[in-house]
Amino acid sequence: MMHQKTLSFHTRGRGTTEVTSEVARVVEASGIRTGVCTVFLQHTSASLILCENADADVRRDIETILARLAPDGDPAYRHDTEGSDDMAAHARSMLTSTSLTLPVGNGRLLLGTWQGLYLYEHRTSPHSRSIVVTVMGDA
Repeated sequence: MMHQKTLSFHTRGRGTTEVTSEVARVVEASGIRTGVCTVFLQHTSASLILCENADADVRRDIETILARLAPDGDPAYRHDTEGSDDMAAHARSMLTSTSLTLPVGNGRLLLGTWQGLYLYEHRTSPHSRSIVVTVMGDA
């Protein structure tokens, strides 16, 4: 059995937006009791992360790390068509992930106590983003 839905989100610019509850609702509505949930972001300048959901400092520290690894406006970048954050956003997306596979059991996501799923916007301006959620398994 398989169920698929595309979710839309509007970001406020660089930073994280928790999407755990929206993805969990798709899993619950699927009727699938045991299987996997694939979450795929249809963009190249944002990403998905599964991380600590109790302390926002974790996500701030991740931003600090990515700013060091892929700084905006690096003069070595050639690709800057959409601004100084353009290539940095693509690099940050590659360093994180645009797809995650999560276990499903008893009709729900089997996340750990302190895990949350986040859409991570790497561009500095607001964007509309689409996430495809596919749930596969047994009812």
